[in-house]
Amino acid sequence: MADTLPTRLERILPGGRGVWIPMDHGASSYPVRGLMNTDSAVDAVISGGADAIVLQKGPLTYHSGRNGWDGYVCHVSVSTVHGGNRSQDKVCVATASESKERGAIGVSAQVNLGDQYENQMIERMGKLTSQAHGEEMPVLGMVYPRGPNLSIDEDDVTGGTAHAVRLAWEMGCHVAKVPWTGSAESFSKVAEAAPIPVLIAGGPMGDDFESILSTVEEAMSAGCSGVCMGRQVFGSDDPESRVKALRAVVHEGRSASEASLLLR
Repeated sequence: MADTLPTRLERILPGGRGVWIPMDHGASSYPVRGLMNTDSAVDAVISGGADAIVLQKGPLTYHSGRNGWDGYVCHVSVSTVHGGNRSQDKVCVATASESKERGAIGVSAQVNLGDQYENQMIERMGKLTSQAHGEEMPVLGMVYPRGPNLSIDEDDVTGGTAHAVRLAWEMGCHVAKVPWTGSAESFSKVAEAAPIPVLIAGGPMGDDFESILSTVEEAMSAGCSGVCMGRQVFGSDDPESRVKALRAVVHEGRSASEASLLLR
């Protein structure tokens, strides 16, 4: 594979669309359902056809060495549930060059908009995109409007999510991950906020997966480019079939009802 940014992006976003599975949750809180045995979780989503898997650098090195798969994205941001009033302050624990040496095809960082340490997270993301630029590595910006200091315009039907995408692009990210805004009408404004692919998060476990597929179908109709969905996938009894169902909606343009037939 040529070591260029366009080639790397096409690998993990074929045709500009992607099914990405983040599995970095064990750093923030543990134990985590579905991540007790990461070998089986990783192998299942690869078998299902995931385009990328997002991991912290330790598991990335381990799994890259174990199976040599070329779709790993290194998430360089971390905090834990034990951090008190800084539990949402994502610090940086890796560089782009280190991530590349460990087997990553791309890197990822998180900013929590409205958090009291938002400015420091933005600075860290900016440093990562600068590093990645020199390495020709794609950068995923996970940006969530969730902090107590959020200042949302009364006309912003996206609740700050469009701003989250815009910030990711302005900071040099090539892909953005944001929450679903609840409707195609509002999400269309999110997708229009910047000329980069936008992936939606899955949120906590609990929702019926067929309803999740319906959400993905609606999001795709509004300009979404795919999903970056973790717990809804690895936390299930059959991650492989859930990835296949997501691929059916994202890559094949099938309806949620059609895709649900792939669930076992």
